[in-house]
Amino acid sequence: MTQRGRLYGCPVEFALDALGGKWRTVILARIKQQPMRYSELRRTIPSLSDKMLTQRLADLVDIGFVVLEASPDGKGRYTLTDRGRDLAAPLQALYDWGDVHGRAVGVRFRTEIEA
Repeated sequence: MTQRGRLYGCPVEFALDALGGKWRTVILARIKQQPMRYSELRRTIPSLSDKMLTQRLADLVDIGFVVLEASPDGKGRYTLTDRGRDLAAPLQALYDWGDVHGRAVGVRFRTEIEA
């Protein structure tokens, strides 16, 4: 996780540290679509363990990309902060790139299997 006051070589290094690997970006991409409860995230990312989901959500809250807010029914939902919403375009660009280039090399996506 990023550390306040840490010296980075360039903004790209900081951005990659903040997004920190596969799961943070996947979780952000799901929450970007709509605020989600923990159980909804768990269902939409079946290959992610409970422990890892809990840790990555805590990281995203600490970094300020996500906040846990109460929904009208009293259950918490994770939603993007303004800082997290600023990632919408880069996340969409990663999605689009992965879609085009993944298909070009024969990758299959879960959404195709579920459809």
